[in-house]
Amino acid sequence: MDVTTDAGAPWLVAGLGNPGPEYASNRHNVGFMVADLLAERIGARFKRHGKAQAQVVEGRIGPPGPANRRVILAKPTSFMNVSGGPVTALRDFYKVPVGNIVAVHDELDIDYGVLRLKLGGGDNGHNGLKSITKSLGADYHRVRFGIGRPPGRMPVADFVLRDFSSTERKELDYFVDRAADAVEALVIEGLERAQSAYNS
Repeated sequence: MDVTTDAGAPWLVAGLGNPGPEYASNRHNVGFMVADLLAERIGARFKRHGKAQAQVVEGRIGPPGPANRRVILAKPTSFMNVSGGPVTALRDFYKVPVGNIVAVHDELDIDYGVLRLKLGGGDNGHNGLKSITKSLGADYHRVRFGIGRPPGRMPVADFVLRDFSSTERKELDYFVDRAADAVEALVIEGLERAQSAYNS
């Protein structure tokens, strides 16, 4: 069920990742990649927020009329495992209902490039989600971007903090583009329609 009831309330889309150039191309930073593309589509650059550890873009998405939505895109500048603080500060500053918050993140238990959109649920060991849920409760939306499991006996922490492989990079732009489309569909059309279009 879609909990969003206030069509006039803003949406907060938080791409999850770690700050700094050394992490920029990591699998764990795919949420930042999707947020960057959404900002590019809006035609705005991320700027440091004065009240939260985050970079933000404010804008609107959707066609003119009732489907047009005010959106705050965010990239927390804390590290992944303390994402809840910046997301909560932005929620409070912009007065965003929890049901209008979207976390975009990497997901180990889904094959590379596959998307799953959902509302609520567990954190599945993802430290960014764990931190947000601790701060806000679980009733926010997630756009889960599959990165697959690590090969062989590679530790999960090493896998998520490595760059996408050369093979994966060939399709990465396409998958990031599709994930950005899915975020827009979720915000404009609601969860059920977005799920039917993008949950593969």
